[in-house]
Amino acid sequence: MTKARAKPKRQTGILPIQDIRELVAEGAIRSAVPLGATQIQPASLDLRLGDKAFRVRASFLPGSRTDAAASVTDRLDDLALHEIDLSVGAVLETGCVYVVPLQESLALPPDIAASANPKSSTGRLDVFTRVIADGVPSFDTIPAGYEGQLYAEICPQTFPIVVRRGSMLSQIRFRVGDPVERDADLTALHEKHTLVRGGVDGDIKSGIALSVDLIGDGSKLVGYRARRHTGLVDVDAPGTCALADYWEPIVVGTRRRLILDPDQFYILASKEAVHVPPSHAAEMMPFNPLVGEFRVHYAGFMDPGFGHAPAGGAGARVVLEVRSHKVPFVLEDGQIIGRLIYERMASRPDVLYGTDLGSNYQAQGLKLSKHFRA
Repeated sequence: MTKARAKPKRQTGILPIQDIRELVAEGAIRSAVPLGATQIQPASLDLRLGDKAFRVRASFLPGSRTDAAASVTDRLDDLALHEIDLSVGAVLETGCVYVVPLQESLALPPDIAASANPKSSTGRLDVFTRVIADGVPSFDTIPAGYEGQLYAEICPQTFPIVVRRGSMLSQIRFRVGDPVERDADLTALHEKHTLVRGGVDGDIKSGIALSVDLIGDGSKLVGYRARRHTGLVDVDAPGTCALADYWEPIVVGTRRRLILDPDQFYILASKEAVHVPPSHAAEMMPFNPLVGEFRVHYAGFMDPGFGHAPAGGAGARVVLEVRSHKVPFVLEDGQIIGRLIYERMASRPDVLYGTDLGSNYQAQGLKLSKHFRA
């Protein structure tokens, strides 16, 4: 009798597109509806909303120290106010919290964990969304070996949005081990591939620094401030919203500074052009109170090939989704506002960001989400 050959141990790193496809084939990623043609990205998977949403009283986490087995369904029985049919589309209002079962579920192997983040367009719409899982006491975190349903928590902050079954607001990234590049290796990677140029080039300390651009490209336009009390934004309808109806342009004068109004939403850009080589993926780290009382992003994943010249981008600036907390805050041109973490890929992706995937933000400068037209 022939002994079955043991499966080789997986390499430490972020799983590329071909490995994600393999997880689908093996049943580690499950869905009753087949995945779409462009749903798998170079280093992530877009997640689709299911048939219904629940308006809930408050945000919550299903797991706790006293009840680690708690499920999202259990909490919905207690906190749901009403159910919304997403089969034909529905409006999600600003300031309200919704929980939506996703079409995808997981049965991960014991060596693969995952993390989630909003998609780029979701963050640029100021839609606060996080993935939650049964019994997991943290947002956007899926432990190795997890088996069960996934849910999206959604809270539009500025614009009311229209979503429907199949809308994709979140993305998930799969990893083996801890592939984060520490500062010494990140310095060597920067010297080899020029990860950022311009601005605070090469400031590496627990990640690589990004600063804010308040000079502009000659037009003096440096960003946008969201208008209040706007019309709807259909998340599945690019180019259908008139920019002037939703955004106020920001022009900064000779003082090169911007005073952020509390709880107002801004779109700005980094001074640095960023490059993510095919061997790596990157993520912008969350709000850091040590650099100011403001949040600098919602959507943090950058796939292999972002800003990569052979993939159509000789560096790409990072769009910053900025919101001040409670107090006015002065941003100065060139001020450090965040840091990028680079993680090794388990292997080079078969497809890079910017090639053959209809990537919306390759070689970008200051750019709103794809929903707005000038």
